Amino acid sequence: MSLRYQINIRILISSLCVLILGGSIAIWQARDAVNKEIDSSINLAVQLISFGFSQASRTPFNETDWLLKFNSLNQTRHLSIQLKNPSGQIISFAHGNRPTSHDELPPSWFINLVAAHYPKVEHQITSFNGEQITLIIQANPLDEITEVWQESIAFFSSLFLVTLFTFLAVNLAFNKALKSITVIVDALKIIETGQYQQKLPDFSIQEYDSIAKAINHMTGELNASQQENRALTQHTLAIQEDERQRLSQELHDELGQSLTAIKVMAVTAGRSQTGTVGTMPDIKQATDSIINVCDHLMTVVRSMMHQLHPLVLTELGLKATMEDLLNHWSIRNPELELTITCPDEVDHLEQKITIQIFRIVQECLTNIVRHAQASQATISLKIEHQADARSELRLQVTDNGQGCATDKIKTGFGLLGMRERINSLGGDFTIQTQPQLGMTITATIPLS
Repeated sequence: MSLRYQINIRILISSLCVLILGGSIAIWQARDAVNKEIDSSINLAVQLISFGFSQASRTPFNETDWLLKFNSLNQTRHLSIQLKNPSGQIISFAHGNRPTSHDELPPSWFINLVAAHYPKVEHQITSFNGEQITLIIQANPLDEITEVWQESIAFFSSLFLVTLFTFLAVNLAFNKALKSITVIVDALKIIETGQYQQKLPDFSIQEYDSIAKAINHMTGELNASQQENRALTQHTLAIQEDERQRLSQELHDELGQSLTAIKVMAVTAGRSQTGTVGTMPDIKQATDSIINVCDHLMTVVRSMMHQLHPLVLTELGLKATMEDLLNHWSIRNPELELTITCPDEVDHLEQKITIQIFRIVQECLTNIVRHAQASQATISLKIEHQADARSELRLQVTDNGQGCATDKIKTGFGLLGMRERINSLGGDFTIQTQPQLGMTITATIPLS
């Protein structure tokens, strides 16, 4: 259901409620007004007629002519006045101001709602001749009901015009608003396809302009994230190709050449053993060379395997691997003081978490050595148990190096890669740094 339709329905329902309530109040007030008007007219007529006949003894007049004139007054338009002679003859006086056209009369249903039962009023008066005449007054509220009907028509016509004006005003106001909504929806459909460069224009309506600015900010962040992800993907693919090229070169240079040397020495040793020329020292020298080459090959293979995946991580756990990693970096960088705090329970973490933690610490140490120029670095790894039976792994790496400005944090692929590793585990990754005040990297990972 459209917004325009809902608003129009609510206006219509409200107008109907106002119409029903206003009609009920109008009918109630009309009924009360007619009753009061009839009662007032009857009392006034009785008093005036009684007063007029009381003066008959002083000023002679014809009762019939006097009542005919009295009945023609506008104040008596609601009354039907009759005289009853002592002989029983009834004289009626017609009112000349009553509506004669049927179109002027209100509908019968309105008359039935407004009109009430009005009993006849009989009053004994003495005529000029001293006869007792009965004055009969019967209420005839048709004129008053007609006036109320005309007022009601004016009221409901005004209400209809107000409702119509409200419909027009609301629709004119919503036309502009709905156009803005259409622009926003069309832009969102474009953004839904991944075109985050789409921007919404400025709107004159404050609420829509706030929505547009929020959407533009969101698309800007999405576009920046998309660009970062693309750059990170390209960087990862480049690293992967470089790694493959390096491994291929090492396999060719180290393993290929060493295996060729072993084969040559083995052939030479075989010929020395079966031929006439050669002595035992020659065989001993060949075997020693083969052993040295094999030792070198084992060292190269271990180095390559450690770069691909540290076997100690699978065999001994995360704590031993971290300690071995720090020992390796301490030997290579004696000027850097490295300390680690790591509980034994981290060895029971899932493998997908341990390898990511290891790679993050490895990247942190690489950045500290290459860029931080720090003399101290501390690695803290602990499992925190929450009150709601949840647990999370908290990693914190702190150094006292030169730090960097906050706006330069997102430029490095190393930090971006660490953030993506933590996000892939559903965790949070934060960096706190200031120039010459070191850097603190904190990562929290929820544990199932």
